[in-house]
Amino acid sequence: MSERPFSPVIALLTVASVWDGHLGSELRDLGLTTRKYGLLAHIDATPGISFSELARRSQITVQSAHTAVQALVADGLVADATKHAGAASDLRVTGRGEELLQAAEQRLAALDGALTTGAPALATALEGLHEKPFGLAAG
Repeated sequence: MSERPFSPVIALLTVASVWDGHLGSELRDLGLTTRKYGLLAHIDATPGISFSELARRSQITVQSAHTAVQALVADGLVADATKHAGAASDLRVTGRGEELLQAAEQRLAALDGALTTGAPALATALEGLHEKPFGLAAG
């Protein structure tokens, strides 16, 4: 069996998986998953966001965004004031959603601190990478 060369892509995917697991563990008792947290944060950052924009930002299908938002509404974390099918969406985080989001962000901050304590240059190197990694076309 031959040894494979080091792959930065595989290394980043592995690290992402490990830290996603850590964040998931921190969010579990809040009733959140990393996906729910991300959706909630996007809705909070852009009140009235459309389902298509929410899906694009979350890298999921519009149908998945609708399903996920329905769960957030059922949990009392998001209000959907959309008047009828086909109308522009009017998604907003509720007071309960804001409280949960604040608790989640405190836990995220603690994980961020733990991740970067030994490697302060890591945060700088990763900043903005999710938007357009190394000039690659999004796809």
